[in-house]
Amino acid sequence: MLRRAEEMTRDVREKMRGGDGEVEILHIFETDEIKGKARLFARLRLARGCSIGYHEHAGEEEIFYIIAGRGVVSDGGEEHEVGPGDAVLTGGGAGHSVRNDREEPLEIMAVILLTD
Repeated sequence: MLRRAEEMTRDVREKMRGGDGEVEILHIFETDEIKGKARLFARLRLARGCSIGYHEHAGEEEIFYIIAGRGVVSDGGEEHEVGPGDAVLTGGGAGHSVRNDREEPLEIMAVILLTD
């Protein structure tokens, strides 16, 4: 299946998972189109001052791959600055959050894989 950029669905979520501001989500493929054990394959874009609040992943794992910009990820209770090429894997009931404190937008490829 080929999905052209202009065919992808854009969604904006306010205060995602209790975070600040808004997160732009570009759904590359919709959940019902993915036949494997995944429930999300999307590019996330956070402007300055925006964040995704702390949330846990039980029965699934989420991968963040940083495409552009810099941000701060809280993973397992520790904060880490992340930038292009960095990746974060959270699962097994652990939780995380992410925020952008910089001028440049933070762009993340996010994949949620089901483990149960």
